[in-house]
Amino acid sequence: MIRVELPGHLKTLARVQGEVRLDLEPPVTLGSALEALEARFPVLRGAIRDHGTLKRRAFVRYYVCEEDYSLKGPDTPLPGAVVEGREPLIILGAVAGG
Repeated sequence: MIRVELPGHLKTLARVQGEVRLDLEPPVTLGSALEALEARFPVLRGAIRDHGTLKRRAFVRYYVCEEDYSLKGPDTPLPGAVVEGREPLIILGAVAGG
């Protein structure tokens, strides 16, 4: 079971509080985690990734074990600490401005 932390606006959209927990079959990848999240909360489709291309939205970032996974491909395996539920997959809304 993996844990996913969502930013406040996506929690509101999905109507959840706290972390989301997802059961995934191995191999657990960034893409499989995002697919499972969107399958469980269809309202998040298009909010995290583009509907057609499945590319990350410009102002969304992914963090895993304090490392930025935002530019990694969907086939990127998630580390054991995430797969085992010791560390969360963190989805953040990025901030822009100057």
